[in-house]
Amino acid sequence: EERTVKQLRLTKALTLPEATAVSEACRRMAARRADAALLTDAQGVLSGIVTAEDISGRVIAEGLRPEETSMAKVMTPTPVFVMSNSSATEALQKMVQGKFRHLPVVEHGTVTAMLDITKFLWGAISRMEQAAEHGSAIAAAMEGVERQWGNEFAGPHAFIENLRDQMFKPSLSTIITENSSVPVVSPFDLVTVAAKKMREYRVNSVVVMTGNILQGILTSMDLVLRVVAQSLSPEVTLVEKVMTASPGCATLDTSILEALQSMQDGKFRHIPVANKSKYY
Repeated sequence: EERTVKQLRLTKALTLPEATAVSEACRRMAARRADAALLTDAQGVLSGIVTAEDISGRVIAEGLRPEETSMAKVMTPTPVFVMSNSSATEALQKMVQGKFRHLPVVEHGTVTAMLDITKFLWGAISRMEQAAEHGSAIAAAMEGVERQWGNEFAGPHAFIENLRDQMFKPSLSTIITENSSVPVVSPFDLVTVAAKKMREYRVNSVVVMTGNILQGILTSMDLVLRVVAQSLSPEVTLVEKVMTASPGCATLDTSILEALQSMQDGKFRHIPVANKSKYY
């Protein structure tokens, strides 16, 4: 039987009045480690959503002052939502079709939670890991049979190995092309430069390089937590002061599953992918 939205790993929604200043909203988001906030109008009705990416692209990149800008000015109005008793598949379809990562969950006419698409991924990963363990057990059993009975049993074993490879070994090279590009900034660039690069490339992270050497990574969430919530001015703050230095990296040969596992273990949403001196 298919799971409903309320059976998924939901996050308690951070809900704020739409008149809240961006600076205050960022402090509230930082306290909750939330990368999105829901906004309500004067009647308490859901009126919008603002994500860390919105704060980076619509506030910092635009040179607006967070303490003088209301969330109403930069929110995405009338967000798509899902009912708590809807199917998980329906929720995922809405997120994929709308190209958004957050979906408010409504129960009895009230927003009760937020669904983050990464939570879907983590659930899928754990199920794939269980399947991988079963696959390993079957392959090991097949090897035992081969040793006992000789090579006439090689066929089924090769089939199982091939099946496991197809499921669990697709590498990052299958989803990253030579033309893939990621915005690059210098440690000595201003935060506003990084925010403008993110907006230009329509992404929510930049890699920080000195020549061909990776120095760090900076994400839109870092801008919320380490810049706006700390009352730093993006126009005078250097990237090196607020970036994550020496981040873990993957390579094009890393399997997609391994990359997702390391992201889940490290509780980070971005991982640079190294290919010689180029990063994706």
